[in-house]
Amino acid sequence: MRLGDLLHDLRTLAPEHLAEPWDKVGLQLGDEAWPVRRALLCIDLTPAVLAEAVARKAELVVAYHPPIFSPLTALRASDPKQGLILEAASRRIALYSPHTALDAAAGGVNDFLAGAVEARMIPGRRGGKPTPSVRAIKPAAAGATCKLVVFVPDSHLERVRGAMAEAGAGAIGDYRECSFNVVGEGTFRGSAKSRPSVGEPGRFERVAEVRVEMVCPTGRVAQAVEAIRREHPYEEPAIDVVPLSPVPGVPADPRGAAVGQGRVVELAKPMRRDELVEAVRRRLGGAAVEAAWPIRGTAAGRERMHFVAFCAGAGGSLLREAGEIDAFVTGEMRHHDVLEAVGRGVAVLLAGHTQTERPYLPTYRKRIEATGGLSQVKWMVSKADVAPTVRQAR
Repeated sequence: MRLGDLLHDLRTLAPEHLAEPWDKVGLQLGDEAWPVRRALLCIDLTPAVLAEAVARKAELVVAYHPPIFSPLTALRASDPKQGLILEAASRRIALYSPHTALDAAAGGVNDFLAGAVEARMIPGRRGGKPTPSVRAIKPAAAGATCKLVVFVPDSHLERVRGAMAEAGAGAIGDYRECSFNVVGEGTFRGSAKSRPSVGEPGRFERVAEVRVEMVCPTGRVAQAVEAIRREHPYEEPAIDVVPLSPVPGVPADPRGAAVGQGRVVELAKPMRRDELVEAVRRRLGGAAVEAAWPIRGTAAGRERMHFVAFCAGAGGSLLREAGEIDAFVTGEMRHHDVLEAVGRGVAVLLAGHTQTERPYLPTYRKRIEATGGLSQVKWMVSKADVAPTVRQAR
């Protein structure tokens, strides 16, 4: 499968415009024309994981954490990070990272983590299906972030519009190839050096054209513009890229699913603290869990909780945005953030940074394999990808 086509489908599972502004998601190494037959999923690209990718003949590594985060000033084999990237490049192994886009997406890492508990079901509107009482701590804005506008002669309308949609433009919720089209007249006069596909150089021309508008995620604008230029008959097509503001009060997912960073779950029935700890451990395959209980209140393990927040990795920055909650489950948190939480009466459960992320990989693989086009590739979960620390040193 062509890498560019594969990435298009991966981005439907984790739209890159959902990523945090500071993040470095996307294709980090490779050529979209490269063929991919086997791909390896991991949390961290380490020398052991790259050696595994080579041994298992993977042409793509999907590393949840971006292998290239801080800018590289050189590529030297003697430097551990640079040498790893250099080795991958020399073997034509592409590197892609979804990171916080996959955290925020519906069905992503945070939804998996929040699946440790059962959410209260809310009756559907207008007779629709009930939905879980789950919200994002930091909701994503609805809709695409840009609008692409291009002016096309009618003879090439279908080709240009189709190429834009294939590149990722025109997606609104569960609908694809959405566009608005207005017929009008375009005028131009080419210089003596121009080579117009319509008319002659130096002569004022009038051409019947269609104004085509399509929404487009910021992360796909470059590909959509490239597609326009490839299919448009004009030497210099007129293209507008218009930034869009978020749509107030509209959910980012048309099915009502939470989209954005972190999750807050209203429990189906109140849980004791010890029940929550055990539920998180089971969800994460028996991971060790550290707990900090509120100073005030009854004996630890007996208080009932109604609202629990979840954030994979390092979630301390979302604590103040979570609202009224009884517990906060994350991978790691600064000491003073933990003190602040328990001082507010919020229990804190810490299960390890990558330990809250790595158990999602088998689920990620199943979701990928269920996506039609991606089934052509053999997807593998890394066996060499492990947490860099252990709970008890010997």
